[in-house]
Amino acid sequence: MKRSKLIFSALLVPVDFLMFVLAGISAYFLRVSPLVAKWRPVLFSLNLPFEKYSFFVLAVSFLGVLVFVVSGLYNISVQKKLFKEFLQIIVAISATLLMVILYIFFNQALFDSRFILLVAWILSIIFVGFGRFFIKKLQRFMVGKYNFGTKNVAIIGEDKLSNKVIEEIKKNPDLGYRIIKIFFELKIGEIKNFLLNNELQIDEVILASPDYDRVGVLELLNFCEEQRIDFKFVPNLFQTHTANVELNTFDGVPLIEIKRTPLDGWGRILKRWVDIFGSVFGLIVLSPLFLIIAIVIKLDSEGTVFVKLKRISQKQEFGLYKFRSMIKNAEALKKDLMDKNERGDGPLFKMKNDPRVTKIGKVLRKTRIDELPQLINVLKGEMSLIGPRPHQPDEIAKYEKHHKKVLLVKPGITGMAQISGSSDLPFEEEVKLDTYYIENWTLLKDIYILIKTIIFAFKDKSAC
Repeated sequence: MKRSKLIFSALLVPVDFLMFVLAGISAYFLRVSPLVAKWRPVLFSLNLPFEKYSFFVLAVSFLGVLVFVVSGLYNISVQKKLFKEFLQIIVAISATLLMVILYIFFNQALFDSRFILLVAWILSIIFVGFGRFFIKKLQRFMVGKYNFGTKNVAIIGEDKLSNKVIEEIKKNPDLGYRIIKIFFELKIGEIKNFLLNNELQIDEVILASPDYDRVGVLELLNFCEEQRIDFKFVPNLFQTHTANVELNTFDGVPLIEIKRTPLDGWGRILKRWVDIFGSVFGLIVLSPLFLIIAIVIKLDSEGTVFVKLKRISQKQEFGLYKFRSMIKNAEALKKDLMDKNERGDGPLFKMKNDPRVTKIGKVLRKTRIDELPQLINVLKGEMSLIGPRPHQPDEIAKYEKHHKKVLLVKPGITGMAQISGSSDLPFEEEVKLDTYYIENWTLLKDIYILIKTIIFAFKDKSAC
């Protein structure tokens, strides 16, 4: 999913709401203006003052946005025809007005100006249409001129369909695709080598011909998934029934994207909003606790209050914040303890009576309070509240091919593994749980995991 599509699709919501509000306010002031008042005297100044009317406008504007959601006007797709979208806007705004009229009728309330209702309907269509047209033009300008949120793509194919896709991308740079390489044959070794070693990172592979060998296509698909490269293909007749896909078109050519996770598009936006609000709320509420823990840590042993550990999030290295629960230079001493590692089933390290852990550190780890500073990482966008465990660079180097599925999304403070046995789980079981979460994400599932984590924190005996 291109960054520009996500940003501008999310931007449509506040813009539509603002346009609804402006249309409603403009209709009111137009009605009370001398020009209209001379033709039709204002008789509702006492029954419908502007303060009362403004609350009504805000409520109707919120309703209008909800109707737009139901109408599919926030669906993220490659292309939307302007005329078709404008018709959708007219229908959705008309439906909103109809709901308002029905509300007034069934509540036996008399709205004091039918003129305002009519003009607000017309102005809403004009204003919302203009707002969306402006956003679309702004997106095309930013993508076309500044490469904002563009994707570097490699295309495979040499038939008519392939040429059609290539011409469409070249003809419309505002679509956000930049062709870096065209392969005329499905030579897996050559393609893999290019994707791994090219100076410019390839974001997406497009298999533009439907006639290649199935085995080779599956191998390429698995490789792209492992490397977190988006994969799209032109389907044959039977592949159009593939599940968990997104269908787009390039000049009439169907193009299917294999979706690695439902945590994309609006799911990704919604999850980020929840992360921001949740981390801000958590940091504010827990700030007195942070201060107390900081004092206790400093009194208990020499060293900093926080530690910053190297972790990987979607191919990017970042510093994970934790309350210090070990002595100074603990990471440097780890190599001397590797022969005492109790996790022999995978790349992770675990030692229950780790001599590096301080007295207060044992309490912090037991209660998992040491992980609370990761709210800072969540706020910075490096982690999520819910997700797979954060991954160390040296551990990832030992991951097998199927383990790398857990790198598709941001790591989380808590997740499926933490509420299902935590560090007592075999590594393979942990990977299976995280893979299930990635492939079946829902907001309700995140809420469930968060609640279960709070309960589990008081019962878990596996933390060390």
